Amino acid sequence: MTSRSVDLLIVGAGISGLGMARMAKRQGLSPLVLEASSHLGGAIHTHHFDTPDGPFWAELGGHTCYNSYGNLLELLEETGQLNTLQAKEKLRYKIQIGDRLESIPSQLNFLELLGVLPRLWMSQKAGRSVRDYYGRLIGRRNYAQVLGPALDAVVCQPAADFPADALFRKKPRRKEVLRSYTGPMGLQSFVTGIATDLEIQTQTPVKMIEKGDAGYCVSLHDGGQIEANRVALAVAPDVAADLLRDLMPSLASRLDEIEMAEIESHAVLVRAGDTQLPEVAGIIGHEDDFFSVVSRDLVPQAGYRAFTFHFRPGRLSEQTRLTRICEVLGVDNSAIISSVSLNNRLPALRLGHADRIAWVDRQLQDLPLGLTGNWFQGVSIEDSLVRTSQEFNRLIG
Repeated sequence: MTSRSVDLLIVGAGISGLGMARMAKRQGLSPLVLEASSHLGGAIHTHHFDTPDGPFWAELGGHTCYNSYGNLLELLEETGQLNTLQAKEKLRYKIQIGDRLESIPSQLNFLELLGVLPRLWMSQKAGRSVRDYYGRLIGRRNYAQVLGPALDAVVCQPAADFPADALFRKKPRRKEVLRSYTGPMGLQSFVTGIATDLEIQTQTPVKMIEKGDAGYCVSLHDGGQIEANRVALAVAPDVAADLLRDLMPSLASRLDEIEMAEIESHAVLVRAGDTQLPEVAGIIGHEDDFFSVVSRDLVPQAGYRAFTFHFRPGRLSEQTRLTRICEVLGVDNSAIISSVSLNNRLPALRLGHADRIAWVDRQLQDLPLGLTGNWFQGVSIEDSLVRTSQEFNRLIG
C-alpha cells in the first residue's frame, strides 16, 4: 500500500468503528477504515448454513437488539434499514440443570425474594460487583442457582466480579420501533448496510502509530504508511495497547490491565422434527460446560432449527462439544446437518473499571486520538455506540 493522507483514520471495522465512520460521513468527512481481518462487524458474526431450501442464518456472536438502542437505530434509519427490522417471537429462556431443562421460576426460592422491591429502591450499583449487588438484592441462593448463571450467560463469561453498573443501563426507548428485533438475514444485514459506501480496507493490519507532522503516522504491516490528522482505535484493549506502546507507554500499560475473556461458540443446524426440545429463546447453563445457548426459534423458519452454544474455554474439544450439544438437544450425532465454530473474545470488566476509563480519558483529552469499543461502558452493541458517539463528538465536535 502506498502512503496517503486522510483526515480521520479508523482502525477496526466492528460496529464501533463502522459507527464512527458513519457519523463522520454524516458530517461530510471521508473517513478511512482499516480492518485486520476479512470480517466486518467484529463481535457481530452471522453464519449462513446452506440448505436445499436456501440459506438459514444463525448468530455466532452478538444477537440482541432492542428499541432502546438509539444510536444503532439512528444508523439504521440513515442507511435505509429501519423498515427491514425483523420481529422476534416472544419465547422464554430455560435453565439446564444437569440433564434436565427447567423453567427459571421453578428454581427460585420465593422466601428469599420477599422484600426485593424495598431493597431494589434503596440499593446502589456504583462501586459494587454483580455478585455483591444482585446477591443482596434477591438472596444468595437465588443468585447462585439462577441469576448468577443467567448473568454469566448474558456476558458469556463469569460475571460475578463485573461492576454491577456495567449491566442493564437504562436507556430511553423508541416506542414506534419493535421492542426486540434483528435484521432480515441476522445482524450481519445491519453491518452490511452500515458499511455501504464507506471506504474500508480489509486484511490491512496496523503495525505502529507514531507522532506525525499534522497528527499521526500509522505504519501498516505491508510497509505502507498513512498520515492522519485524527485516529480512532476501535479495537480490543490489548490490541490498542500494542499499537500505542511506543507512542503512549503509560496509557498502554493501563490498557494492559483490562482482561479479555475467550468464548468458544459452536452453532448447529438440525431439522425441526429431529429434536423434541420445546421452542425456547435460549438456555442458561448451570454449572455446565456452556454459558448459554442462543436459539433461532425467536425467528422461526419452516423445516429447520439452529442453536448456538457459547462454551467455557478450554474444557471440551470440538468433538466433545458436539457430544454435549446432542445431549442437550436430545438427538444423536447423525441429526446434526451442519455445524460451525468460532472463537470469540469479550472484555472482562472488573470493579474499578470506571476509574480506569476516567484516567484513560484524561490522557486522551485534547489529543486527536480516540478509543472506542465494547470495553468502556458495557459489552452490548448500544454500549459500544454510546462510547463511539462520545469519542466522535470529542474528536470532531
